[in-house]
Amino acid sequence: MTEFSFACTGVRADRYAAGPTLVFRLRVTAAGNARVHALALRCQIRIEPARRGYESAEAGGLADLFGERSRWGSTLQPVQFAQVSVMVPSFTGETEADLVVPCTYDMDIAATRYLTALTDGEVPLLMLFSGTAFTGAGGFRIEPVPWDREAAFRMPVATWREMVEQHFPGCGWIRLPRDTMDALLAYRSRHALPSWEATVQALLDSADPPAHDPLHALTGTTGRTDP
Repeated sequence: MTEFSFACTGVRADRYAAGPTLVFRLRVTAAGNARVHALALRCQIRIEPARRGYESAEAGGLADLFGERSRWGSTLQPVQFAQVSVMVPSFTGETEADLVVPCTYDMDIAATRYLTALTDGEVPLLMLFSGTAFTGAGGFRIEPVPWDREAAFRMPVATWREMVEQHFPGCGWIRLPRDTMDALLAYRSRHALPSWEATVQALLDSADPPAHDPLHALTGTTGRTDP
């Protein structure tokens, strides 16, 4: 069988995509300068959190995923990032191809919460390959791409942040159940609030008044504002 090897040589944010998208650049090598008519490739991408260090601020943002830092020796398990397919066209020996990975800013997804918590540095990724190769110098034969083919890559956190800013500039995104959205809409309409930002801010202000507000401090201790 043809011996295949893979490497990731870079990644960029696709500024022209309709939604958040990363484009990884793959180098595919067929040993012995073999002729490959086509390669139907599947790629599973995992985040390997144990392969990097974390600042205190990052650790706080990762507590809901991995627990307290004292437990990280056993809880820093791989996180699924994406599973995509790509068709690599005909080549001999070696070629490069783009691996397009649609992403999400849904904070219910573990990979998104992990990436959002990072402030700098690199994201340790492991790419696991499989698929079907159509090879042969004269005619063709069908061969599997073994399941043990893989490539490690360290993606800059800045690339992820660039991608998010392209589609959600200066914003965040959360998904809410329908009944919660209906309740928020009713609250917004009832108080004639001009935007969703104003709606959430009004709820935050009413639930947790600023600690430095002297009026709040006075009423909190005496229950009244009279001298």
